[in-house]
Amino acid sequence: MSDRFDLAIVGGGLAGASLAVALRASRLSIAVVEAQPPRRAEGWDARVYAVSPANADFLRGLGAWQHLDADRICAVYDMAVFGDAGGRLDFSAYDSGLGELAWILEAGLMQAELWETLKRQHNVTLFCPAAPQALDLDEASAVLTLEDGRSLRARLVVGADGANSWVRRQAGIEARFTPYDEMGVVANFRCGKPHRNTAFQWFREDGILAWLPLPDNLMSMVWSTPDAKAQELLALDGEALCARVAEAGGGLLGDFELVTPAQGFSLRLMRVGRTVAPRLALIGDAAHAIHPLSGHGINLGFQDARALAEVLGALPAWRDPGELQALRAYARARAEEPLLMQYTTHALNRLFNTRNPLLAAARNLGLNLTNALPVVRNALVRYAVSGRF
Repeated sequence: MSDRFDLAIVGGGLAGASLAVALRASRLSIAVVEAQPPRRAEGWDARVYAVSPANADFLRGLGAWQHLDADRICAVYDMAVFGDAGGRLDFSAYDSGLGELAWILEAGLMQAELWETLKRQHNVTLFCPAAPQALDLDEASAVLTLEDGRSLRARLVVGADGANSWVRRQAGIEARFTPYDEMGVVANFRCGKPHRNTAFQWFREDGILAWLPLPDNLMSMVWSTPDAKAQELLALDGEALCARVAEAGGGLLGDFELVTPAQGFSLRLMRVGRTVAPRLALIGDAAHAIHPLSGHGINLGFQDARALAEVLGALPAWRDPGELQALRAYARARAEEPLLMQYTTHALNRLFNTRNPLLAAARNLGLNLTNALPVVRNALVRYAVSGRF
């Protein structure tokens, strides 16, 4: 005997949870399958998100953003980008007529709030802890069998289960991975000088270093660097790591004190052949994975959830949410932006990893020329913060 639902979401992370919450006023019955509930880190979480204003508005519409602890969120008002040979590009929310460029918050903070909303949502049934074991798709429905033997029959299954998506594999959707042979090293520090809500990014010979402001004059570092360099950073004791990171940023924020130990994760580009099939859709990292230099990964996932919720929520009662024609509307809505971000970040990563002196001069000249043209610079900012990512 199977429990019946209109929609079964595999993965209760940010993309999957936000999709379910976005459908809270719909007629759809929803199952969310997740291995474990989110856990708030003790102290500060080493993994943080840069949430665009457009996605803060999306989350505010879900009723989640306004319930976050304001003392754990930091607005970004300015950003300084440095090339590897004297190039510089500055962005300002004030100069662009904006309230902020982005919001920085911990990974677990938003997930915990969305999860609390899910637990109270009348049309959601949580299966947690639970893991899928088998997926059978046919013309009429999808049957999702869990490891504990329970069976869920749904008209649509959504894979929101990350870059190594089980749902995607079960559906036979090919994913092509391109390893960067790099790791992202993350850690949090207390700054010796005020960061003034400014984000910094350096394109260096040994990778891309980003400093993201956090409340209480803390800073979150993301250093995308070749594997060997990453292992060196991870092997440093706290004092040595503080000195290395401060030096890499030219001492702009003074001496550092380590707040959260360093962690590392491998970086790779992922492209999928398609994001929908009969009775199946992919969102978030299950549908696309990009280099973290843009800071837009989670924003793409939120916009996937928004777009799919809009398509499903607009269907008349007689329409089947799992029919391919309806799902193709979602795929079309999300065809351009993830592809653009994937190729842009991939190209930037390759451009600044090339040691050719002529290319180095050209890329740094490009940064300086853009910086000298306020109209172009501010247009880039407005597009980034008010667009669909």
